[in-house]
Amino acid sequence: MTGLHWGILATGGIAHAFTSDLRTAGLDVAAVGSRRIESAREFAAQYDIPHAHGSYEELVSDPTVDIVYIATPHPGHVDNALLALDHGKHVLVEKPFTLNETEAAIIRDRAAEKGLLAMEAMWTRYLPHMVRIREIITEGTLGEIRVVSADHTQKISTDPAHRLNALELGGGALLDLGIYPISFAVDVLGLPQSVSAVARLSDADSDAEVATLFVHPGGALSTTVSSSRGAGANTAQIVGTEARIEIDRVWYTPTSFRVVSPDGDVLEEFTTEIEGRGMQFQAEAAERFVAAGVTSSDVLPIDETVAIMGVLDEVRRQIGVVYPGER
Repeated sequence: MTGLHWGILATGGIAHAFTSDLRTAGLDVAAVGSRRIESAREFAAQYDIPHAHGSYEELVSDPTVDIVYIATPHPGHVDNALLALDHGKHVLVEKPFTLNETEAAIIRDRAAEKGLLAMEAMWTRYLPHMVRIREIITEGTLGEIRVVSADHTQKISTDPAHRLNALELGGGALLDLGIYPISFAVDVLGLPQSVSAVARLSDADSDAEVATLFVHPGGALSTTVSSSRGAGANTAQIVGTEARIEIDRVWYTPTSFRVVSPDGDVLEEFTTEIEGRGMQFQAEAAERFVAAGVTSSDVLPIDETVAIMGVLDEVRRQIGVVYPGER
């Protein structure tokens, strides 16, 4: 490891999960910042973090911090990332990277101007089973890939004030849940050449269910379904002319998969056994990128992150979802 010192910006549930995995991996956490000093101190005590700050400005000004993990709700990502970049800190921004493509491009351009790493925390792409899946695809085992399908369905509160339902917080199934299968489809097939989407909206006008059909280069198809109203199997598959990959539940977390021939023979089985939730792999990758002097992930390049946000913009245009106050 390069010895980067992490700063954690915000103290919500995802910040706890990420910091716990940093500690599991033995990475250094130098500081945490919250809008409430009491919250920062409690968080610091829980994870044995040396410095607790009562504002985000204090956190990014901390000279002991090299890289900042942005863990605020979606609408805060762009301003928080710019704040960190302007103080010379690399950033790992929780997914979805921003509310829209315009905001994502602003972060990308500022990071490029500063010569700093800006990376989306799409942690699934860095998991061991996803690394092996990309190897299998590169090896040509699947033949020509024709179809990718994946779902992300959970039963979450129907309270209109809940973060996932509140439009002013970027609520809805798409940004919180749909980003996973959509990013997965792009990882395997490339950016879509055409986008079709339908949705069922909640009483708060956020998207409770979203289904997408994309056509990718070469004519390959991908389908995704996301819902915040019911928990499904949460599996995924990649179908090629020579074989398919069946990813078990929960496909976007550390899990197992099989490579299966058209006649049903199992060609390979892969099982993941790790410590923690698995968010440490993206952090370790970020440290490698910084050590190598590169400012974009080779697993999820910043330009691809921006383009995926553009795809989500088009999905929202088709289903009629607009976030108040977005750039």
